[in-house]
Amino acid sequence: MTKQRQKYIDELELRGFSPQTIDNYVRSVARLAEYYDSPPSQLTNEQVKGYLLHQMREKKWKPSTINGAVGALRQYYHLVEGRSFEEVEAAIPRTKQGVKRPQVYSTGELEQLFNAPRVNLKHRAIMMTAYGGGLRVGETCHLKPGDILTERMQIRIVMGKGRKERYTILSRRLLEELRKYWRAVRPEGEWLFPSLLHPLQPMTRDSAGHAFKRAVRLAGLPDRGGIHSLRHSFATHALEQGMDLPVLQRLLGHNSLKTTAGYLHVSNVRMSSAQSPLDLIEPTPEEQQEPGDEGE
Repeated sequence: MTKQRQKYIDELELRGFSPQTIDNYVRSVARLAEYYDSPPSQLTNEQVKGYLLHQMREKKWKPSTINGAVGALRQYYHLVEGRSFEEVEAAIPRTKQGVKRPQVYSTGELEQLFNAPRVNLKHRAIMMTAYGGGLRVGETCHLKPGDILTERMQIRIVMGKGRKERYTILSRRLLEELRKYWRAVRPEGEWLFPSLLHPLQPMTRDSAGHAFKRAVRLAGLPDRGGIHSLRHSFATHALEQGMDLPVLQRLLGHNSLKTTAGYLHVSNVRMSSAQSPLDLIEPTPEEQQEPGDEGE
């Protein structure tokens, strides 16, 4: 491990970045070095831009993937190479992303999913947990039995995104499902959903994602963005049931209310209750005539 690589890891750890983010950031810098077969410290700003343009044009990287690499490279050149953040921000620009609304499942489709044939108890419990509490897949996989607070009917998320601890709701139906799963499986180790191959480790995100896609196929449902769509569905349905936006923000663990407000665009209740300003204008006597009444 080079000194620069270790310094980068140390700086990111000191700033509270999650292990997964640190790993992704280190990989991003390593890919840049491999592309030019040169240490990142010896590359110019134009070379960094050229690398990003190549990934965008030739590799067809999505804007979100490009911006992930931009964040990693900005942090590296600022924290390790000592460049001012203003300089790296100007030298390594983010690409503009289009607004993409989350896709959600209806409650009927979710019932179909949870009862899909040949879906085992563990995978069913994982999906119901992700939906029932609005959890990210990583948060679901890293739950421990002690995080299910039955007396308070809450789920504790200890290491959520940004290393923030928060609480979300525990539905009674989910609690019964988790008890059924626990009685049948009795997982060993400290994790509620352990890995099949490594029982003392938590189930991986990829494994949970594959299990979800298989259940979607078995249920005969369309893919609406992978297992994260369960969290989107929770947020949308909560708003449709009348949950206040600030409450939903806390349950989801969003830093900004603006992020949570994005779910208003897919909420059927909000749309159906909206009224056109045209309906506030009283119609004239002529407009109130039935078709064909003209001239009578």
